[in-house]
This record gives sequence, structure tokens and C-alpha cells, in this order.
Amino acid sequence: MKVEIGHGSGGKLTRELIEKVFLKHFNAPELKPLQDSSYVPVNHKKIAITTDSYVIRPRFFPGGDIGKLSICGTVNDLTVSGAVPKYISVGFILEEGLPLEELEKIVESMAKTAKEAGVKVVTGDTKVVEKGRCDGVYINTTGVGEVVRELSPLSSEPGDVVIVSGYVGDHGTAISLAREAFEIETQVKSDCAPLNSLLLPLLEVEGLRWMRDPTRGGVATTLIEFSESSELGVRLYEEKIPIREEVQFISEMIGYDPLYLANEGKAVIVVSSKDAERALEILKSHPLGKDARIIGEVTEDFKGVRLITKIGGERRLELLEEDPLPRIC
Repeated sequence: MKVEIGHGSGGKLTRELIEKVFLKHFNAPELKPLQDSSYVPVNHKKIAITTDSYVIRPRFFPGGDIGKLSICGTVNDLTVSGAVPKYISVGFILEEGLPLEELEKIVESMAKTAKEAGVKVVTGDTKVVEKGRCDGVYINTTGVGEVVRELSPLSSEPGDVVIVSGYVGDHGTAISLAREAFEIETQVKSDCAPLNSLLLPLLEVEGLRWMRDPTRGGVATTLIEFSESSELGVRLYEEKIPIREEVQFISEMIGYDPLYLANEGKAVIVVSSKDAERALEILKSHPLGKDARIIGEVTEDFKGVRLITKIGGERRLELLEEDPLPRIC
């Protein structure tokens, strides 16, 4: 057996790789929850730590670039874990022949995004490989944040509601169009954005259970993983899920399901039903959350995720074997 491109998709193959290789040898208790960040005790306090690598193709796309994406992804992974993002380390793997002008644009974008998010890049590393051994530039980041409130899918209860902070599928659609050069005129661009200013106020909502940014594998994969961790089911309502007409049209034309497309500036949130309106009020008061909606509820009637279609049918959502659009982040 060899590594396949699907092992990096966030779907079934990724899960198998984690369970059969990584968890076989890495067994620290802090790792076991397999969330976006791990909680680590330091001097009687807790910090959250996360790491990620960015190999997106193309490096520049409508709405962002690999540099902006690397900062946003790190900030968002800390934020949905209930932590205030503070510090980031950055590692670059550069290909011989990459124009320095392009590298500087990427670094400038990272600095601008870090300033917007209120985080500091405090350390880093650079390696260069021979021409043809790397696709221009790959970036690895590690983020550290101060934990305000630990969040876990295990705190969820039947009757909780599921909220999405805005339109889904924008990032995946924008990357697909930029990559394949379809002759389609569209205004769709990546939703790439740091979410800490949007989501941190939710930590004051008593009934907040859990948050996640639905990147690889989209909303569907994120909620399937939530269901597996919480051992509860999720019922979604197709008519309530915000999807742009352009995204829906392009997805149908190409053969993608918007629910499985990556997002880089959205959050899926589980909150108690009694605090749902308060959570929506907080989200809608922010420009990045003005299109937030309740899209479903948590149930103990079944395990997994079931979608109630617009015509009243029911479809079970499953983990994909691999992402139809690799190297999305």
C-alpha cells in the first residue's frame, strides 16, 4: 500500500491513515480528541496549540492566496477551539526558481492578515529544494492561543441546534474555477477570512457546545465527524442551508456537492436551543456572520447525518473516500 492523493483529503482515507499509522505511534492523551487544536497545560493554565500545512493550487486565487490562507486557517482552528489566537510560527519550503517578487507578495499578505487578526508571527524556518521538487512554495504554520473555554462535541445534547455562519461552498468553487479555467463569468470568490472577531464573543453564550471551521470535506464531513465523536445524530434541512445560486449551478455542472466543498471563512456551531437566537444575534451583528442561519438539530433518534431534501425526502450523508478537489488548502 502506498500514499495516495486521497490520504490528504480529510475523508475516509485520511481517517484510515491517522488511525493505522499516526495514532499507532503517537498516543499522547492531548492528541486523542482529534480536534482542530489540542489543549495543553502550562503553569496551571491551558493553551491551545494547532499546526497545519498549506499546499493549495493555484497559489493566488479570487479572494486570497496561500499566505492569507495559512494565517486564516491557523487563527480559525484556534478560535473554534475556544482560544484567543496569540502567536504563530511559519515554515517555508521554497522551490528553486520561485520569483522573489511572488514570495514577497505572499509574505506581505501573511503580515497583513496577521495584523488584521491581532496575532504575531514570532518564529519561522526556511528550506529550499531543487527545481521540480516542490510546487513553488509550501507553508507550515503552528499557532498558540490562550484557552478561554474548552469546547467538545461530548458536551452536546439532543435538541441542540446547528448553525452555519454564512454561505457554504464559496472557497471550493473559487479554487475549482481558478484551477480549471472554465469559461464562466462569475463573482464567486474564496471566503478566506480570520474568524476570531466573529466567533470569540460566542464564548460568552452559556449554551455554546462546539464549533468547527468546515474546511476540507466541507459542512457534510465536519458534521459527520461531530456525530462520530458525540455519538449523536444530526438532521439537516436542505432548504435552510445557504448556498449561492452560482455555487449551486457550478457544482451541478461540474458534479460536486456544495456540502462537501471546502470553506475558509465559515463556522459550524452547535448551541442549545434556548441560546440559539442569542448566538444568531451575535453572529449577524458582524459582517462575516450576517448570513448566519440555523440549518439543523442534534438528535438521539439515529447516528450520523441525514439531510431532509427540499422535496421532503431523506438522504444519509457519508464520508467521501477522497476529496474530489485535492490541494484545496
